Parts: sequence; structure tokens; C-alpha cells
Amino acid sequence: MLIDSHCHLDFPELSAQLDSVFALMKTNGVEYALSISVTLEDFPRVRAIAENNPHVFATVGVHPDYADLPVVTTEQLVELADHPKVVGIGETGLDYFRLKGDLEWQRERFRAHIRAARACRKPLVIHTREAAADTLRLMREEGAAEAGGVMHCFTENWEVAQAAMDLGFYISFSGIVTFKNAKALKEVAQRVPLDRMLVETDSPFLAPAPHRGKTNQPGFVRHVAEEIARLRGIDVETVCTATSDNFQRLFKCL
Repeated sequence: MLIDSHCHLDFPELSAQLDSVFALMKTNGVEYALSISVTLEDFPRVRAIAENNPHVFATVGVHPDYADLPVVTTEQLVELADHPKVVGIGETGLDYFRLKGDLEWQRERFRAHIRAARACRKPLVIHTREAAADTLRLMREEGAAEAGGVMHCFTENWEVAQAAMDLGFYISFSGIVTFKNAKALKEVAQRVPLDRMLVETDSPFLAPAPHRGKTNQPGFVRHVAEEIARLRGIDVETVCTATSDNFQRLFKCL
């Protein structure tokens, strides 16, 4: 069994062809997918896909890249997370790559998500880009270890991975690990213990080799698992079993 721990099924590239998306998942042995919220405005679409499909779960949260949205409160997130198919809080975190200037609003939004995760006892889905030091600092200050979660689409170094795992977080690898120039990330994928690892697509983005340049989809997560198995010199089914067990342990939804 395989599980895509992070995808965006409500995005138009995928939502317009869900039947074929689900068919490819079945063909490739991908039994479940976690569809990730990026704004509260679009969250009802994310939730509806999960409600209508037993093999899909959802999260609620606001991505750090959206600067022009209203303030997100802990109370809002807790209320929206009170649903059997909503299993996590996020995608949340910090992004200093796409946005510059005074980003205190971004840090406050992240704090609200961590507090919500602690309050509703659901794990965090964390995005961090060129902001690892502040991401880890806020995680420590707000007690993120109490909620747990996953560092999604991980692209940082081993030291950041180790610090996140010390807080009880899982490390999730996307199609980036299949890219030829991702040598440093491949090394991290060799070192992260199998019992702390997830796999994902982040679809419709970041299609893995051999599908680079195409629209990504959850069924392609098998290529991520295959690359991790190759890097570690183990059977791909070992990676599939470990990452699926980890998903169930973290999100407690199966």
C-alpha cells in the first residue's frame, strides 16, 4: 500500500479529472491521499472531495504565501477542523523565498496554526522555504511537539531534518528527490529513519522523473517511493509499508 501524504485535489488541474486521477492511484497501488487546504475560502472544496471519496482525507489551513488574506484565528481553525475527514492543520509555516519585507504577519499566522493543532490534537503540515531557523524557533516557542506533524516537501539539510525529528515531526519527500541535481536531498533521504518518513506528490506540482514537466498527480507518488528504495538499497515495498504505517500513526484516520 502507498499513501500520498500531500496533494491538492481541489486545484483545477486535478479537480477537473478526478475519475482518471483516482484510476491511476488504483493502478499504482496508492490507496489513500491527503488533500491539503491552502485558504479558508477554498477549504469547503477540499472538505467536499474528502467527504465524497472514502480514500481521501483533508486538512484545514492557510498557506504562508498568501499575504492579502484576512487574519486567521486559532478559533476559526479549531472549529473547521471539527470534522471526521479533517485530519490535520495546514498547510502552514514560513516562506522567505517568495515573500520579502516585514513578514511578522506570516509568523503570527503560523503561531495561530500551531495553537490550533495543539487545541484540537491534530498534527501540523508544515511548509518551510528559506526560513528553517525561524520555522524551528516558532515550533519550539509554541509547543508544536505537543501536536506533532510533518515537514512537507522537505528540501532542507540533515541538521534541519534532525531538529524537526527531535520535535517529533516526520520528514516527507516529494518528487524533488528524483531530480538528478537534488544530491543533497538524496543524502538526507538515505539518512532519515524509515519510521520517521512520509512520501508525497505535492501535486499538481513537482512531477517526479520520469514525468517532469507534466501535471503531477497522486498516482505518481510510487516514483518517489521507488527512488528512496533505490537510494537506500532496499525493496520498494519496504518503503511503501513503512511510510503507510507512519501516515496511519501520525494522522490516526485509517
